[in-house]
Amino acid sequence: MEGRIFGFIIWCVFGIIFICLAVFSWFSKNPVGFWANADGCEVRDIKKYNHALSGLFGLFGIVTIALGIPLLAGQNSAWILLSVMGVMIETIIAMAVYTLVIEKKYRK
Repeated sequence: MEGRIFGFIIWCVFGIIFICLAVFSWFSKNPVGFWANADGCEVRDIKKYNHALSGLFGLFGIVTIALGIPLLAGQNSAWILLSVMGVMIETIIAMAVYTLVIEKKYRK
């Protein structure tokens, strides 16, 4: 039982990191970058852009934590596929939302 809880806690830490990133981006005065090791685009309204990105990061963190719940079912549970596939799909959706909605709306 301890291994399941420990695994879920580690999973939740990654979700909490994204929630902390959401809080940071909400209060940031400069445009927050989405892609790693790349400069962000120039934006028209930095505050609204950061708030939109904050919402995306916050939702990503909450859904990541929710997708970790099957880890509590045990090591040999087939429900772990829901967690793994869910995070992959969630990541693709987040990239699409950023590219097609947020960046398009706030790009200079």
